[in-house]
Amino acid sequence: MNKVQIKTPEQIEKMRRAGLVVGETLEVLRAAARPGVTLLELDAIAEDSIRSRGGVPSFKGYHGFPGSICASVDEVVVHGIPGSRELKDGDIMSIDCGAIVEGWHGDAAITVAMGSVSDEVAELMRVTEESMWHGIAAARLGGRVTDISHAIETYVDSQGDYGILEDFSGHGIGTEMHMEPSVFNYGKPGKGPKLQRGIALAIEPMLTLGGPEVTTLEDDWTVVTDDGSWAAHFEHTFALTADGAWVLTALDGGEEMLGKLGVPWGGH
Repeated sequence: MNKVQIKTPEQIEKMRRAGLVVGETLEVLRAAARPGVTLLELDAIAEDSIRSRGGVPSFKGYHGFPGSICASVDEVVVHGIPGSRELKDGDIMSIDCGAIVEGWHGDAAITVAMGSVSDEVAELMRVTEESMWHGIAAARLGGRVTDISHAIETYVDSQGDYGILEDFSGHGIGTEMHMEPSVFNYGKPGKGPKLQRGIALAIEPMLTLGGPEVTTLEDDWTVVTDDGSWAAHFEHTFALTADGAWVLTALDGGEEMLGKLGVPWGGH
C-alpha cells in the first residue's frame, strides 16, 4: 500500500487552483445541461472550459477513458461515457469532472435534474449531496478516515432507505487523481489512516433508490444499477489545514455549508 501523500500549504494552494477549474466547469455544465443537449456536446463544453482556465482534463485518456467528463444518466451510477444520448425532460445526470493544473489534481461531481423530477428523485439528490457535506464535516485533525465514512452512512440511514454503493469509494488525491487511502461511504469510525494537516481527499457518496448492487457494462466503464433504480452522485475534493477542512472544488471553499454544520472552516 502506498503511503498517504501529505501536502504543504503551498501545494494545497496549487490544488485549490485545480479545484476552482473543476468547480467553475461544473457550474458551466450545470447551466448547459438541459433537455435536447447530447452528452457529447456537454463533454466538448467541459473540455473547452477546463483548457480555457489553464487546466488539462484528467479523465481524458485515463486508462483509455474517451471523455473529459463522466456523464451518468438515470440508472447509470458512475463512469458513463459521453455519447450521442440526448437528455430529456425528467432525466437526472451525474457529471464527474477532473482537472490537472501544474501537476495537481481536482475532482468533483454534481447531479443535475432536467426540468421537473419526482419528489422521490429530488430527495435522492438532496440526501446524496447532504451526506457528502456531513462526511467532510466529520474530518477533524487527529481523527481517522472512517470517521468520514461513518458520518456519511449515518446521515443516509437517518434520511430513508437508500442503497449505498459498496464497490466504489472516495480516495486520496494530489499529484495523481486516485491515491491512498480509499474513503468508503459506510463503515465504523476510528479506523484507517490518521487525518492530519495536509491530507487531501475526494469524498463521493453514490446512492440509489433501490439496492446497492451494480454491474459494469461491456464497455468496461459504465456502471448501472442491477434493479434499474436511479442513482445520484456528488463529490468534492478537500484538504485539512491547521484550521479545518478547505473544500478545494467548492467555489466558496465550503465555507457556507461547513458553517451551517457548525464546524470550523480551513480555507481563506
